[in-house]
Amino acid sequence: MDSSELLPVGRRVAYWRGRRRLSQQVFADRLGRSKSWVDKVERGVRSLDKVSTLRDIAAVLRIDTAVLLGLDARPATAAERVAGVERIRDALSAYEIALGRPAARGVPPADRAVRDVGHAWVQFQHARYPQVIAVLPGLLADVQRVAADDHERSRPLLVEAYRLTASLLVKLGEADLGWLAADRAMATGAGDPLLVAAATVQLGQVLRASGRARAAVSAALAAAYRIAPPEPDDGGPGELSLCGTLLVQAALAAARRGDDQAVADLLDEAAEMAAQVGEGHDHHRTALGPTAVDLARTAAALDLGRADEAVAHHERTTRRDAWRWLPLEHRAAHLVDAARAYLQADDPANAGRVLADADRMAPAEVRHRPATREVLAQVARTRHAPAGIIQLATALGVT
Repeated sequence: MDSSELLPVGRRVAYWRGRRRLSQQVFADRLGRSKSWVDKVERGVRSLDKVSTLRDIAAVLRIDTAVLLGLDARPATAAERVAGVERIRDALSAYEIALGRPAARGVPPADRAVRDVGHAWVQFQHARYPQVIAVLPGLLADVQRVAADDHERSRPLLVEAYRLTASLLVKLGEADLGWLAADRAMATGAGDPLLVAAATVQLGQVLRASGRARAAVSAALAAAYRIAPPEPDDGGPGELSLCGTLLVQAALAAARRGDDQAVADLLDEAAEMAAQVGEGHDHHRTALGPTAVDLARTAAALDLGRADEAVAHHERTTRRDAWRWLPLEHRAAHLVDAARAYLQADDPANAGRVLADADRMAPAEVRHRPATREVLAQVARTRHAPAGIIQLATALGVT
């Protein structure tokens, strides 16, 4: 790591000015500023909160604005993201199981494939999307070869791999391709209500992301009530986690349709199941608990056009200790929803604050997710946008 990356912005300006062998006076002259102004910037007395000024300084120092800002988690270029998605598309285009093709290379041990899928899920839940993009095509190929060798015993593994793929593609704004992965998971799990329920979590996500809210509600409820115990006390934590998560998915889709009553009823029903499961668990990669359900109330209120209510849910829920027990991906995604809520409530300062929190917590959620970059651009364009958000937006090229 370049030593300048550890410095505040003003000190970084001084560092690069020294590297370019420019005196403060010469540097000031090239910027059209006074030597006193340069000195105050370098000592941190004067902040750099204008996009144009940042660009001028970077141009004089002959460095990228991102280098000036010391952003060490560089965003993938659009070409790199497209290439990653295309590799995943190619992996999903393989039909070795159905066609009975012999494996082009050896079939990996099933226990290794299980371990690799679990590791990739952990990477996803830590919002390390570039790493997941890198490993997923090969992982899908390995899992498909394992399943071709012993399909029935490998069905849960294959469903998990397709679920992960669908979740990642939704994050990357590729809902249509994510639909293919979710459909594969549904087809693989057919006949096993729990596998179908797990796959339907991602199906609900891709249907919502594709603007098919009615279909998302229908699918989520059908899968949920198929595994729902007669009484919440009768269900195991795995069943309750899946059922409650599906009710949350149905509620979020109902919010997209403006169905206030359905949202309230479904989230209340999910909350009962979440109370039975408790906090701090992650059965079937759902992370369902009372805090997760209440975070969903923020997203639902936002889609219903109730920004103040969404902000209140956010501020109340994130004060709990259990907030910190949720996966990083879940928390960072919620903070993006909270930023949208603050924006709608005409509070760009707090919108910028929670986006900055999301960036510190899980940089890829801000830098690699198209939907988040759009929110960042909206915040950066507001009249009183925080300086840090303007700097981040400038570095990512979303202003």
